[in-house]
Amino acid sequence: QVQVVESGGGLVQAGGSLRLSCAASGSIFMMNAMGWYRQAPGKQRELVATMTRGGSTNYADSVKGRFTISRDNAKNTVYLQMNSLKPEDTDAYYCNADYMSTYNRRGISWGQGTQVTVSS
Repeated sequence: QVQVVESGGGLVQAGGSLRLSCAASGSIFMMNAMGWYRQAPGKQRELVATMTRGGSTNYADSVKGRFTISRDNAKNTVYLQMNSLKPEDTDAYYCNADYMSTYNRRGISWGQGTQVTVSS
């Protein structure tokens, strides 16, 4: 079983910055892609940014140039640096981990989410 825990959300004024962290632990043989998604009440979860084990990244158009994803493969940890935050970035942010378990099975785990609120 793999646990994913996010931290770093909070309340910030427009134009400010936040850094989210996500750590995965448990029966992980190898971590593949890790990423961040966000979801507002009543809406579908959407991709924010992902990073492969090799370092390739993918960003939503709405966050390009403002958000930066990074990871520490040795710690199975991923970060999201969010700058120039806008009120429309207000959402619950979820971490996603795509891994190969020690039982030689691929798995995907989600964290419980961390709230980001940007005031105008």
